[in-house]
Amino acid sequence: MSNTTITLTHSSKVINGTVQLTGSKSESNRALIIKAISEGKVNIENISEADDTVLLTRALEVADAVTDQNKIIDIGPAGTAMRFMTSYLNLIPGKFILTGTERMQQRPIGILVDALKDIGAEIHYQKKVGYPPLQIEGKIFQDKDTVRIKGDVSSQYISSLLLIASKLKKGLTIEIVGELTSRPYVTMTLNMLEEAGIKYSWIDNKIHIANQPCKDSTIYIEPDWSAASYWYSMVALAKEAEIRLPGLKKDSLQGDIAIAKIMESFGVKTTFEKDGIVLQKTHSQSEENFFNLKECPDLAQTIVVVAAALRRNVTFTGLETLKIKETDRIAALQNEIGKFGATLTEENQVYHLNTKNVFEPQEISIATYEDHRMAMAFAPLALVFEKITIEEPHVVDKSYPMYWDHLTQQGFKF
Repeated sequence: MSNTTITLTHSSKVINGTVQLTGSKSESNRALIIKAISEGKVNIENISEADDTVLLTRALEVADAVTDQNKIIDIGPAGTAMRFMTSYLNLIPGKFILTGTERMQQRPIGILVDALKDIGAEIHYQKKVGYPPLQIEGKIFQDKDTVRIKGDVSSQYISSLLLIASKLKKGLTIEIVGELTSRPYVTMTLNMLEEAGIKYSWIDNKIHIANQPCKDSTIYIEPDWSAASYWYSMVALAKEAEIRLPGLKKDSLQGDIAIAKIMESFGVKTTFEKDGIVLQKTHSQSEENFFNLKECPDLAQTIVVVAAALRRNVTFTGLETLKIKETDRIAALQNEIGKFGATLTEENQVYHLNTKNVFEPQEISIATYEDHRMAMAFAPLALVFEKITIEEPHVVDKSYPMYWDHLTQQGFKF
């Protein structure tokens, strides 16, 4: 398989079988930080195979090795790792340079850095103010136990602070200013901390965690609902489909479980069983045409592509954070769905998908913009169009390394 492009076809347009998904990247990355602060008390099972998780594992190993001056930690394109390490390194004696890819150096980190400085961290920008790379002088000399942080930019800033709060001498109270985006991810962080014995309180817009130790515990990582979303997409676009996804739970910590409810509108039935879920195509779609993705923005590309391919005119809100992800996901979506006649327009943070001019090209080539979710959201179009080419297909390694292998098992030809 070329690293430059792959071209997909699917002759039968029918998928059927079992797909074993990797552990959740979101849960795995949180668990790694919790294990790191636990002083050997926390173990992890079913950790993700995603590149982002591998990068965070290596970064923690470098950070915790024998102290050197100006130890360089390069987390590549791993956004979660950048946010989490920005806080974690302040617990470790030594001097660190935290950096990443060129795109990572364009993704803002200032809100988190300001919050850490407020509680005594010493962090300096190596290049542009507000952006990586960062020079971090380990060890916080805490003079405050409360920080205020905007809730509508990235929930990862809040999670990053929560993950180190129990190790701070005075603990930490986070006052969330304004509306909280991606609330389920903050809830996930708190629930996983609680699994490790860390108690918290969340009253109104204030979350408090006192200084306290972890307990002996094992954190089991559920399979990834974000990865599952692409199978929902395939079931919706296939002629006939039944897919079993073991290990996924109805009481999941992951906000992307919202895909189960959303995809009912596109003809996908979810049956929760003891050992996982079964997805079935029902051929009955609702007339639902409005979706608020504020709490699950990582599903946006999947849902936009499915709706466009099925010629559904749909309105979306809650997409504000997409512009600061691996790429500007709004612009990327607009460019690529435009190749088969769909448009996505914005009006005061409300996005309208228009499919009036959608057509079925014999062949279409999709740019991925160094964004794993672009590749995985558009690949299922091979179930609708005759032939689809995905540029830079290796980007899926960031979160779902087995993606192309799993597609091969379901009849996709490369």
